[in-house]
Amino acid sequence: MAGNLIEEIKRRRTFGIVSHPDAGKTTLTEKLLLFGGAIQVAGAVKSNKIKKSATSDFMEIEKQRGISVATSVMGFEYKDLKINILDTPGHKDFAEDTFRTLTAVDSVIVVIDVAKGVEEQTEKLVKVCRMRNTPIIVFINKLDREGKDGEELLDEIESKLGLKVCPLSWPIGMGKRFKGVYSMYEKKLVLFQPHGKQDDETVEFTDLMDPALEEFVGEEAANTLREEEEVISAVYPAFDKEAYTKGELSPVFFGSAVNNFGVRELLDCFVDIAPFPLPRPTEERMVDPLEDKFSGFVFKIHANIDPRHRDRIAFMRICSGMFERNTNYHHVRQQKKMKFSNPTTFMAAKKEVIDAAYPGDVVGLYDSGNFKIGDSLTEGESLHFKGLPSFSPEMFRYVVNKDPLKTKQLNKGLVQLMDEGVAQLFTRQSTNQKIVGVVGALQFDVIQYRLKHEYGASVAYEPVNLHKACWVSSENDSAMSEFETKRKRDLATDTKGNLVYLAESSWALKLAQENHPEVAFHFTSEV
Repeated sequence: MAGNLIEEIKRRRTFGIVSHPDAGKTTLTEKLLLFGGAIQVAGAVKSNKIKKSATSDFMEIEKQRGISVATSVMGFEYKDLKINILDTPGHKDFAEDTFRTLTAVDSVIVVIDVAKGVEEQTEKLVKVCRMRNTPIIVFINKLDREGKDGEELLDEIESKLGLKVCPLSWPIGMGKRFKGVYSMYEKKLVLFQPHGKQDDETVEFTDLMDPALEEFVGEEAANTLREEEEVISAVYPAFDKEAYTKGELSPVFFGSAVNNFGVRELLDCFVDIAPFPLPRPTEERMVDPLEDKFSGFVFKIHANIDPRHRDRIAFMRICSGMFERNTNYHHVRQQKKMKFSNPTTFMAAKKEVIDAAYPGDVVGLYDSGNFKIGDSLTEGESLHFKGLPSFSPEMFRYVVNKDPLKTKQLNKGLVQLMDEGVAQLFTRQSTNQKIVGVVGALQFDVIQYRLKHEYGASVAYEPVNLHKACWVSSENDSAMSEFETKRKRDLATDTKGNLVYLAESSWALKLAQENHPEVAFHFTSEV
């Protein structure tokens, strides 16, 4: 069995795609699936004329708005490898979901719009990847449009993202002058034909001084490419696989995902250099994927993936050993045994039941409320995987039930959506009013939409003047009791029953901290 396990682990490549909204991340995901033979036709993400939606955007609200709200997981086979893509929300209001997803990948592709360059959200996400030394490949997208020149973009990536870059392809012109891309990795010229299949348009050039180059791109473009390639080769380091694997060097590719251009080169290089599943840190020790015993953690929970069935699925990243269907595993937090009769793998919203899965794979487990984000499953050992953040909310609204006959549905919907990590729910002790706290305003719309369409519960929001929600604790029982008596009006409980202090302003928070020195105020909740 051990030999087979090693073989299966080495076949896995699990990566996330991250970017600012509109950089073309979902389109790139689509085209990777297309080249991998996983789908037959790509969806036009934002086109109203074409009613196909992107494969990875399967929630109704995502189809309507043309943005990715939830992380979706897709797997496909390519060149005898099992590729797992985790497509993440680009919108900053859903950063929490993306941060958690980054704990479940072994490498990342960062998509950058050639016209806009490096944007704020990309900086934040790359910072998280760099903290974890996650290997990063950069894909500069939309070369068929006018944008910044290549060298300017490389400088921006190095200065704003703090990445040491290594271009493995180089564009010949851009926008209307875009002729194609020269692959420095494969020493090939790939000629641009909008929506071309691309198989017939690759020309090998071991020497760019070959006069035949001019026949393909014209004299001016050929001379510009030669000059730029010479400068690039002199200025930037040669590709070093070990440095890339350690997160110290980032290869850069150019292309146009919407035109299928440059995607195959990116995918071929990715499967060649990207790491197979890596060890994972837990509070107790490092977990090696090659260990015989199974372990994994839940990084995402999604209710109603299929609105026709009220199913709730926990997404689990397998970290070591082999996961098998109908086998008893140890739920570390609940200290109980569980087995799963229909674990699934995903092709976006399409699911299929599997008998076994290996490190690097993401498996969907049907869940009746046993799982929370960050939970571990093992063969008996108590392991707590690290790095799953939960943010203190920054925006708050009272939730008002517009249909009292649907109170039960509303309560169920709120609990399930909070378990997904979409937002935090606080119940004010003095009035029993429910307050939703979110990181970004768009989350309010998503909650309202999903409560209506998935649970049949209509809600409205009312403003609430709050600055921060902090979890409170104290080792001194009488100090805590005094705090609870004096601050009763400002106290609430979260969905786990933990006590939360609702501060109306930064001044009120400072005053509470000064007046109650033995009470600790926490700005993150342990997931």
